[in-house]
Amino acid sequence: MSEKVAFITGGSKGIGYGVAEKLINEGIKVAITSRSLSAAKEAAASLNQIKEGFAIGLESDVRNLDSQKAAVTAVLEKWGSIDYYIANAGVGHFAPLSEMSIEHWNDTIDINLTGVFYSAKASLDALKASKGYFITIASLAGTNFFQQGTAYNASKFGLVGFTQAMMLDVRNDDVKVSTIMPGSVATYFNGHTPSDADAWKIQPEDIGQIVFDLIKMPARTLPSKIEVRPSKTAKK
Repeated sequence: MSEKVAFITGGSKGIGYGVAEKLINEGIKVAITSRSLSAAKEAAASLNQIKEGFAIGLESDVRNLDSQKAAVTAVLEKWGSIDYYIANAGVGHFAPLSEMSIEHWNDTIDINLTGVFYSAKASLDALKASKGYFITIASLAGTNFFQQGTAYNASKFGLVGFTQAMMLDVRNDDVKVSTIMPGSVATYFNGHTPSDADAWKIQPEDIGQIVFDLIKMPARTLPSKIEVRPSKTAKK
């Protein structure tokens, strides 16, 4: 795996960082992006303590196609290929419909859905060249609706549908496409700070293991949609 390269959006913390950590431990070079260049570089420096020279941090905004293309180009110039693209960047704004602001609606759709479309557009040629893998991090909210979830549910339902349709579009180009739909994960999502109280939840490194298991599947086999949830609920 030492010649393989992964590109992870939103990789400076949470699920993205957990995936990067797992892949580097398996000998895969990793480029992580964030809207904050300092956050991306700080996370890359931490990852390079696992294997020196295996991580780079780049500034990129998934809401901007040119920004995405520039980041992809930077990785190709440094390492020559992108074998695995993990579209992880996401945001959550939750409120009753009557209180959901236009700004929060647009931000949710732009990052969680349109941002993945831009990710696919920016990376598809590289993935065709490497016969690579495009993986989206969706959510169980992509199949289970809930109160105050109009924006988030819409973005994640759309993301699941987008990913599955993309899979059909590119499967005969030797590009695999899958979506991972986690339930409760111990991350910094929506302003939360993980603590010991989150021990019952899925951990970011668990999602990293799922990503690695996917890319190790035989070429002839494609698990296109994976739902994953904590084994048990929180103790009361």
